[in-house]
Amino acid sequence: MIVAIDGPAGAGKSSVARALSARLRFRYLDTGAMYRALTWLALRQGIALDDVTSLEELARENPIEFDEGEGVTIAGHDVTARIREPVIDSSVPIVARHPEVREVMRERQRALGEQGDSVIEGRDIGVVVAPHAELKIWLVADPRVRAERRHAERDGITVDMTADDMRRRDERDAGNTHRAEDAIEVDTTSLSLEQVIDRIERLVRERAA
Repeated sequence: MIVAIDGPAGAGKSSVARALSARLRFRYLDTGAMYRALTWLALRQGIALDDVTSLEELARENPIEFDEGEGVTIAGHDVTARIREPVIDSSVPIVARHPEVREVMRERQRALGEQGDSVIEGRDIGVVVAPHAELKIWLVADPRVRAERRHAERDGITVDMTADDMRRRDERDAGNTHRAEDAIEVDTTSLSLEQVIDRIERLVRERAA
């Protein structure tokens, strides 16, 4: 079974997908981490972020791997912590906007998803990466709450600055943020993580039955 979790930044995709996969013992695939890993490798090798041909080749030659936990590896390097650095935050949108790069990454995401029961989270999972997923979830949350959640993950920036940054990101990523027609919306604004997981787990059990 594939559970596809989509939605804007700060809606809780990563936290929900990580906790849900642990509870269900499904593979957890963080598609955003894949783009971050590729961005890290491109910067390390001095590849221009607007060099689409080189980025596409880099992605094909260095498929991202996930370990049994949350570790992310590319080209033999464990980049789990490095891909969360500010320089990656500011650079990854440039890499992720290239259609040629996105197609290579989607191929890898599909291949990983086919290896067993998986929870896949990102921005175009239910529509593009896994359109045949047995369960599609669309997470939403109040913009202010989303900003506060993201702020808690970052140092040296105010909530208002985070909110502005997320607004700009939403506008920039609008072309790659698609809600599947058969996705079930879950508003996480006033729900605890445990409550969200409980709700989605019930849906998974229903689909499995």
